Amino acid sequence: MGLNRTAKGIVLVPTLLLGGGFLAAAAWAQGPAESNRSLAITLGAILMGSGLLAQLLPQPSRESEETDPAPPGG
Repeated sequence: MGLNRTAKGIVLVPTLLLGGGFLAAAAWAQGPAESNRSLAITLGAILMGSGLLAQLLPQPSRESEETDPAPPGG
């Protein structure tokens, strides 16, 4: 089953939201949470980067989907 635009959107939205949440937590970290700032920045960057990279995956061409060989014995 090939990738399509809907699947890419399903990956993009949660990764951007979670990545943004981690980056926001890193920006407003105070007190004891300040020691985890680098972890929050790292996780946020990885999530946002992976979501954006998923958009760059090539889509299968329509010709390859339409020219599937006929099943044997058909």
